[in-house]
Amino acid sequence: MSSRTPLELADARPGPAFTVTLDGREIEALPGQTVAAALWAAGVTSWRTTRGEGRPRGVFCGIGVCFDCLVTVNGRPNQRACLLPLKPGDAIRTQEGTGHDG
Repeated sequence: MSSRTPLELADARPGPAFTVTLDGREIEALPGQTVAAALWAAGVTSWRTTRGEGRPRGVFCGIGVCFDCLVTVNGRPNQRACLLPLKPGDAIRTQEGTGHDG
């Protein structure tokens, strides 16, 4: 878990924007933005589906408790989008369920 406070996690600081990708689509992010904040800013509100019924999920609690915002980042599944700060070049992928095969 991150040692940064919630205020620090939500704090997009002035600085040059950089690019990340969501399923190959380029998205602009700002220094300090979390995955969820950058996706919301790009108009993306759902980036995971439930395994059984394929229901859309995105940010629900925004504090890392509910696990609805799971994404795969740089090949690592089950990352909480509301807590993970972005870095230039990060590759985000949507996932089904908890991101495990089977």
